[in-house]
Amino acid sequence: MSLPESAPEAIAPPAVAAPSQLASTDTRNGVLAALAAYLLWGFLPLLFKQVEAAGSVLIVAERTVWSLVLLAVILRFSGGFGDVRALLADRKRALGTLLSAVLLAGNWLLYVWAVETGQVLEASFGYFINPLVNVLMGMILLGERQNRLQTVSILMAAVAIAIQAIALGTIPFIALGLALSFGFYGYFRKTAQLGPASGLFAETAMLTPAALAFVGYSLITTGPGIHADPYLMTWMVLTGPATAIPLLLFAFAVRRLRLTTIGMFQYLAPSIQFLLAILVFGEHLDGLRLLSFALIWVSLLVFSYDSFRRRGRAATA
Repeated sequence: MSLPESAPEAIAPPAVAAPSQLASTDTRNGVLAALAAYLLWGFLPLLFKQVEAAGSVLIVAERTVWSLVLLAVILRFSGGFGDVRALLADRKRALGTLLSAVLLAGNWLLYVWAVETGQVLEASFGYFINPLVNVLMGMILLGERQNRLQTVSILMAAVAIAIQAIALGTIPFIALGLALSFGFYGYFRKTAQLGPASGLFAETAMLTPAALAFVGYSLITTGPGIHADPYLMTWMVLTGPATAIPLLLFAFAVRRLRLTTIGMFQYLAPSIQFLLAILVFGEHLDGLRLLSFALIWVSLLVFSYDSFRRRGRAATA
């Protein structure tokens, strides 16, 4: 199986394929990658539940380290270390990558903590509003223009957030934090001039010193803990590929699709998380929170309907 960076090489040479065919194939590959990424993210709470005894900070530290190990193996065979060295030699690009790494770590920590504390419903709400955050960012930062129906969907999402706040009795900090951190991460990954694996390796490498320091601190202060349990440690090691593979797919997709197109796929993961929260984890869903979710679903339907309608018109033209 080819690696994410090598996917474009599988496309027919420019001398053979027309530009429109190349663009169509690139878009199709981006769609498939986005679909796979969000399906994998949807079931991620099941993995974190297996290791929740370790605590959210240690889980994030361990998943950082094991992600780096997997990415190093990928780059070893794909020859991507040269890109990483070039990145680190460019101060401006390195600073941007550090910023995206911090956003990624914050998103990881907040999400794992939400699963650990039984707040998967609010986490899923955050990822439901994330597509519309992407739309806003596309408009503000990238100059992507939206029409009336898409604007209506954004306003409906804002009302849904207000209803969620009323239901919780406080601002939904987890939901907003997850949506904003991942939205900005997607923006920086879209604008970064680096391949998926090499870019993620650079981000993870920047986080690894702090991750190793915390793992060492944990071993010294609390003993081996989860590291002495082969069963739990196996699950912990699996957090590496469970983290890196969806992110590689996402990074591959986000460089080939508009942010608004990416947004159309992002209801998949929170839908799975929503069902897991209620059916598997037993979280309570009252009427007011259900109303907020219903409004978000309607806003996403409006947005998706409009996007498909415009795509159909463009294809006809």
